[in-house]
Amino acid sequence: MKQRIVALLALAVPVMLLCTAVAASAAEQGESHAEQIVGIIFKWIHFVIVAGLVYWVFAKVLPPIFRRNADSISSAITKAAAAKAEAERQLKEAERRLAGLEQEMEHFRGEARAQAAVEFERLRAMARNDVEKIRLAAKAEIEATERAARVELKALAAKLAVDRAESLVAKEMTPAVQEAMINRFVESLEGRPN
Repeated sequence: MKQRIVALLALAVPVMLLCTAVAASAAEQGESHAEQIVGIIFKWIHFVIVAGLVYWVFAKVLPPIFRRNADSISSAITKAAAAKAEAERQLKEAERRLAGLEQEMEHFRGEARAQAAVEFERLRAMARNDVEKIRLAAKAEIEATERAARVELKALAAKLAVDRAESLVAKEMTPAVQEAMINRFVESLEGRPN
């Protein structure tokens, strides 16, 4: 309410000054006093209408528009500030990660070297175990082959000995020797109890 009164007073002072200036101008030109007053009244009415329209536009129409613009600008500034803060946070996070990236890479390299060394030792131990297993299997196979060869060699030696003995016996076996052998056999049977 106080704003309206102040606005009306602010409009009234210039209007009065204008009226005074118009009256002084009319007096100088020699118009009749009644015509001057009617002219001044119409000018003042016209001025009050124009001033009222200007006041109405500035007091009623423009403030909501300005308020909406100010609110949208304020909202955009708030959103921009939030976006800027988020971007700065992401930038700091990226810088932190980038700074730690070299250390992390060195850590991964060290872990990879350690894992490779462990894997190398594991493979070397497996290879040693496999070599030992193969050596034991080969030794067992050699021993088995050797035993089989000995058995085969003994069988061959026995067969050869039997064949040789048979050929010797066949050479030395005459009908007289055969008859003597049979007689001895028969005599040995006679002395035995049944």
